[in-house]
Amino acid sequence: MSKYSPHRKSLGVYPGTFDPITMGHLDIIDRALNLFDKVIIAIAINPGKKPLFSLEERKEMAEKCFPHDYSRVEVDSVSGLLVKYAADRGANAIIRGLRAVSDFDYEFQLALMNRKLEREVDTVFLMPGFRWIYISSSIIKDAARHGGDVCELVPEHVNQNLLEKFSLP
Repeated sequence: MSKYSPHRKSLGVYPGTFDPITMGHLDIIDRALNLFDKVIIAIAINPGKKPLFSLEERKEMAEKCFPHDYSRVEVDSVSGLLVKYAADRGANAIIRGLRAVSDFDYEFQLALMNRKLEREVDTVFLMPGFRWIYISSSIIKDAARHGGDVCELVPEHVNQNLLEKFSLP
């Protein structure tokens, strides 16, 4: 079947460490679901990073965000070259969130390299809603670690996991 066939299902891969998944991530996924038939949340395994949550914890937190839409959202883990993973899965695109202009330079270079490596996989840049533009997993972890209330910035089950990790009431 041609890649341009109207019967081909569209698939986007949304990569990240998701340590933890935030409302900003969920906003990007919701926007991506308006563009793609299915979205794979590809949780990165990066030996150079020391995440707060284990891979299994991050996968579980992401899966709990989509109890009714799981036919359109899949959670998987990925190590190695992301664009190769996307091509092997038959994805049309890699989805990248942009919060600020400062994100664009790096993301643009990465998109060009991915295009060079796998011409069939495009990169789609999506901006989160304005209310989420300032948040990141790192900022949320730092606030939670010091007792800050992040309950409006992450799903309830993620907030509970943060409270447990930092042994907060």
